[in-house]
Amino acid sequence: HSQQKTQLAPETTYADGARRVTIDELDALVKKNEAVVIDVRNQASYDAGHIPGSKLIPAGEIQNHINELPRDKMIVTYCS
Repeated sequence: HSQQKTQLAPETTYADGARRVTIDELDALVKKNEAVVIDVRNQASYDAGHIPGSKLIPAGEIQNHINELPRDKMIVTYCS
C-alpha cells in the first residue's frame, strides 16, 4: 500500500483580490476575537435576518465609518 498525501487546492484568487472565508473559518475567527463581521446590505435586509454579532454598515457608507473598524482584526463583509 502506498500512502497518498491529500493535496489541498490553492486558494481561489478572485478579480477583486479579496479573500473568501467559509462559515466554519468565520465562526472560528470570531470565537478567537480575530475578526469582525460587517453586513453591507441595507437596514431592511439586515432587519429581515443577519449573522449574529454582525454590525450593519451599508456598502455606500463604509468610507464614513472607516474609523470604527478595528485595525488589528480581519474585517469580513457580506451582502447576501
